Amino acid sequence: MGTRVCCMEEAARASWSRGAQPPPAPGKRAYKSYVRALPMLKKMGVSSILLRKSIGALEVACGIVMTLVPGRPKDVANFLLLLLVLAVLFFHQLVGDPLKRYAHALVFGILLTCRLLIARQPEEQPLDKRILAVNGDEQPLSHEASPEKGKMKVS
Repeated sequence: MGTRVCCMEEAARASWSRGAQPPPAPGKRAYKSYVRALPMLKKMGVSSILLRKSIGALEVACGIVMTLVPGRPKDVANFLLLLLVLAVLFFHQLVGDPLKRYAHALVFGILLTCRLLIARQPEEQPLDKRILAVNGDEQPLSHEASPEKGKMKVS
């Protein structure tokens, strides 16, 4: 089978040397369909290489921030990646790609959304810091005010 693939590659190279153009790379074909759907990309002078490199650089930068930096920057990087995934999903839908072309982006978007929702949930406060407001006055919760722990007062 190795010689068969080799012979096919040699035949393709020979046809290209006779003046036939090699088939465009998958990224260039996709870019051409995106340009047809959004002609402003070409008007702005955005080439396929620039588009792919800028998206890739943004993905790598956000991934590094999400991996190494704690706190708020991690959430900002997560949000930027989520916006990028939404743009990718929009482009694929606009062009009319089949689901198998963008299923990975859909799953990644769901994961990013879940991570962002979990990270933004308020943390529970310890029981000793919880208070109950009654008539504008702050008082400890009734079960915490009782002298005997674990027993309820019955009046």
